[in-house]
Order: sequence, then C-alpha cells, then structure tokens
Amino acid sequence: MNKKMTLSSIKKTKGVRPLVMITAYDALFARLLETSADIILVGDSLNMSFAGKSDTLSATLEQMIYHTNAVCMGAKESFIICDMPFGTYTNKEDALRNSMRVFQETLADSVKIEGGEERAPIISYLTKNGIAVCGHIGLLPQSVRSEGGYKVKGKTQEEKLQLIKDAQAIESAGAFCMVVEGVKADVAKEIASCVSIPVIGIGAGADVDGQVLVFSDMLGLFEEFTPKFVKKYIDGARLVKDALKNYADEVHNKEFPQEIHTY
Repeated sequence: MNKKMTLSSIKKTKGVRPLVMITAYDALFARLLETSADIILVGDSLNMSFAGKSDTLSATLEQMIYHTNAVCMGAKESFIICDMPFGTYTNKEDALRNSMRVFQETLADSVKIEGGEERAPIISYLTKNGIAVCGHIGLLPQSVRSEGGYKVKGKTQEEKLQLIKDAQAIESAGAFCMVVEGVKADVAKEIASCVSIPVIGIGAGADVDGQVLVFSDMLGLFEEFTPKFVKKYIDGARLVKDALKNYADEVHNKEFPQEIHTY
C-alpha cells in the first residue's frame, strides 16, 4: 500500500503525475479502491447512485457523516474528502459549524465545497479555521435545479473567463486542490495552467492534473444512464446478474449448498 497522501504531497503532484480520485460510500468498496486511488471522495452523488434519488440536493449532513465514517473505516490509509451537502455552507458561520462536525465526527482529511468566486470568502474562512478545503467549479450538481439541468460550461468566452476567475479565487482562498466538472477540454486545460494547485477533472478532458469518477459508473454498476465522460472498465451489472442467476439456478436445482459448504 502506498503511503497516505497529505495536503503537501497532493500539491506537489502538480506537473509531476496525475492524481487518481474515486468516490466511495462504504467500507467494503473503500477498502478495494484504496489500492489504486490517491484520494477517495465521499461524494453527495451517493444520493443518486446509493439512495436512488434524482439529484444530490436532498442529501443531508448526517448521511454524509455516516458514509464518511464507513469509508474511513474501510480505507484507513487513504486521503478522504467529504462532500458538503446542499444548504450546509450558505454562509461562513454555517459552513464552519457544519465542517467542524465533519472533522469532529469523522476522520475525513478535507471537505469539498461547490462554487467559485462567490464561495471564496467561505473557503478562506474555513481554511483560516483549520478546515482543509477542496474546491469544485464548472458544472455544479447542487445547482442543477436553479440552472435547469446539467449543462457543460466553458462554451463562451465569458464563461471561460469566469471559470478562470473562479479557479484563481479558490486557490487564493486557500483550497489545496479543486474539482473541475463538465467543462470544455480546452478551457479546463487553461484553468489548470492558471493555478498552482491540482485541478482534478470529471468530464473536463485529459489536460488537467488528475481525474475522478464515481465508482459505480466506472465499474458498470449503474445502469440507468451513462454520462459521456464515463468509461466503464467492467460490465459490473452484467457480472452481478450472471452470478445471481447462477446462485438462483443452483438453489432451485438443489446444487447449493454442497458438502463443502455444510457444517
């Protein structure tokens, strides 16, 4: 197992090697993922892939703390980031109080906050009070209802300039890295070149400082839809269904359990 990463070692990867970030929501998968992941993100995407909801907005702080604790138990040597759910960081005081709960009630190394220039004062307030922050700009899942859907960013010059401002503001506020989601690849490349902290992309092309995917997407377990930016490394859903069918067939035919499975 690789040595656990720190804020300093994560920053030092910039321009040296790409970072691998993967989401996890439970101890079982966290234990499997930490063999390859530099960073494990306990994403509020669990509200969709784990809880079956249509978006992330109804995820609660209690849910995030519960799942973060599970991930921390499974991946004790991993750098772990907890997504701050919708409504928990609308102002500096709430953001600090809720982030302190994450730090006090889990072993998370950092929290993640969506938003750019407008969130910089909150990020600054958190980092000055001992909370490590990963930023998140571009397509913001927590803004899906206010924006009328999931929309790729960076299509206009105005959007590109604002994204660069967002990234620079987050860096200045003290974030140690940031996720850039759903951004045109050429714009994401420019964003990465304009800041000195790692930029981890998801649907943002290859010319950034790392990549993140939801584990259930990359393992082919989530069947409802597949975003363009997702690569399925195995057809997990088919493998599971085949295994379950084999089990059911053996039960029906009284082929399981055999003597070796019997006390």
